[in-house]
Amino acid sequence: MQQIIKFVLSLVLLGTLSCHSQNEKIIERVDKATIHADVIGKNVQLIDVRTPREFNDGYIDGARNFDLSQQKAFLEQINTLAKDQPVYLYCTVGGRSGYAAKILKKEGFTKIYDYSGGYNDWVRN
Repeated sequence: MQQIIKFVLSLVLLGTLSCHSQNEKIIERVDKATIHADVIGKNVQLIDVRTPREFNDGYIDGARNFDLSQQKAFLEQINTLAKDQPVYLYCTVGGRSGYAAKILKKEGFTKIYDYSGGYNDWVRN
């Protein structure tokens, strides 16, 4: 009987650890090399969360502009995305995209990539 209890407890612990590690992987910070390799020239969901003015001053090729500062519109726009497909987010330096990533996670997105350097890093040599 004691072996059965230990086995059941081991399964519960393993299940808990598995769920925790999966949750940690929902949002992953990525760098410029990853954007070049996994995004540019590919059919992916690349979202620039800056204002339209910032976006019009320059953006990463293929990006769509969902202005995070317009919360209601932002929520409507993200609901047009496929929740089970990767979503790549960026802003100027990484602050707003990190916040947006948390919103997407809360809304049920399962693969979120936050470009930690943002547009400033993108245009830097």
